[in-house]
Amino acid sequence: MSRLTASEIKAIKALSRKKVRDREGLFVAEGEKIVAEALDSGADIVSIYRRDEIGEEQMSRISLQDSPSPVLAVIRKPAQAPARLSEGLFLALDSVRDPGNLGTILRICDWWGIDGIFASPDTADQYNPKVVQASMGAIFRKHITYCDLPQLCSDFRAHGFSVFGTFLDGTDIYSESLAPQGLIIMGSESFGISPETGALCDRRLKIPSYGSGPKAESLNVAIATAVTVAEFRRKFK
Repeated sequence: MSRLTASEIKAIKALSRKKVRDREGLFVAEGEKIVAEALDSGADIVSIYRRDEIGEEQMSRISLQDSPSPVLAVIRKPAQAPARLSEGLFLALDSVRDPGNLGTILRICDWWGIDGIFASPDTADQYNPKVVQASMGAIFRKHITYCDLPQLCSDFRAHGFSVFGTFLDGTDIYSESLAPQGLIIMGSESFGISPETGALCDRRLKIPSYGSGPKAESLNVAIATAVTVAEFRRKFK
């Protein structure tokens, strides 16, 4: 059975921190499915560690999860692509800070074939271990470009594409005229879309609630993203 050195263990554990991931250009993926997805996608895998090879105790020491998985991979981050505008349906995330939500949104974008994902700089890091885990492998097919969202909205509009935003006071998404191309903005879990970005939205959409009586204040941002994207795709199959 192979053994990792103390320095190797320390280096892997340090990848739980964004500043280390940024400095080293590496991130961690754990679990049989996610590592298999990484291999299938052609990701630049630096090393793979298996519990059967290094033992339960060492796997527990390098794992970034509460419950260690049977396999862990250290992977090189791909270079961030510059923001490029083209025909298609795109998503932008405004201050979405919860890693679990971000990972789920990556899965949603993968499922519904979103053509590109943008995010404000204060959105959660796409290579946060919780994002990687929640994406269930979608992170190897869908990447996020972090950028200035008001400028992005202005660029989309300048190229003739509509910018859609989701708001609590918007127009019912099921009765609103949508488009097969453009940019959809989803706001933060707590504050929604920022005023600066919201001012550049051509259409303000709302997911209506149903029935009478007390209701939840809002939908979880990942659920709201799924509902919104599904409606765009339904109308333009």
